[in-house]
Amino acid sequence: MKIWLFVRTTFMIALLTGLLMAVGYLLGGARWMTYMFWFAVGLSFVTFWYSDQLVIKMMKARVVGREEAPQLYAIVERLSKQAGLPMPKVAIIDDPTPNAFATGRNAKHALVTVTTGILELLNEDELEGVLGHELTHIKNHDILVGTIAGALAGAVIYISYFAKYLAVFKAIFGDLSLDRLFYALLIAITAPIAAVIIRSAISRRREFAADEGGARLSGKPWALASALLKLNEAIKKLQEEQKAKKSRQNPLGNPGLAHLFIVNHFEGDRVSKLFATHPPTEARIEHFREIAKEMGVEFPY
Repeated sequence: MKIWLFVRTTFMIALLTGLLMAVGYLLGGARWMTYMFWFAVGLSFVTFWYSDQLVIKMMKARVVGREEAPQLYAIVERLSKQAGLPMPKVAIIDDPTPNAFATGRNAKHALVTVTTGILELLNEDELEGVLGHELTHIKNHDILVGTIAGALAGAVIYISYFAKYLAVFKAIFGDLSLDRLFYALLIAITAPIAAVIIRSAISRRREFAADEGGARLSGKPWALASALLKLNEAIKKLQEEQKAKKSRQNPLGNPGLAHLFIVNHFEGDRVSKLFATHPPTEARIEHFREIAKEMGVEFPY
């Protein structure tokens, strides 16, 4: 299963790179296609080495120690030992949106981050389940894959946006024929959609694996299920409050990183399964029910 997931993920990242090269061809032919290939390689390299630092700056997280967050630090330390992982850095984001994520290039350079909102919302058992989920992401090397996939998908989206206007400009003032303009616009419009679908597919597969790892690591599948239900309810309430205030500002405001979190705080109830970065909560709860049965523990949901 792990080998198949690795092959599938590698293929999808190659597809994202191919999309970027296709947009490059639209921008300037074979030369720009080559430029985009090396751009993808460079972007992946930067993401590999500096993902934890970049995310800390973008999310305005602060790294904390045992003295500053004793309960949080102790849980991460205990679960890391159980998982056979080195102790990751622990960080907190001052934000009421309850959520958590992990990032970094490998287990030795990993970062587990939680918001103040999740620390206030969950009890210790539920927090253990969430942190076990994030540590499983680290153990399965998901943190690097998710960050690279997000970076490549974001590059496809932004470059495609400018490519559309460039194609129209070349058609009006250059030598781009109408049929080539049609194909150029088709690539520029469909590439971002395909990039989002690919990134979402990578994330959904790995969320199920992390759910199972988190449930088994904490030994409390019911607690992680309870945490997910609480998180979804709290995020939905925050979204409704923002809608009532007619505010466009989203908590933890970068949608390009939302797939890294245990729940996607940008997705509403009407998001298509095709574009969703996380499995439906109902499917995740059913998965926990099966895990609890295998473990021989009670499951109240």
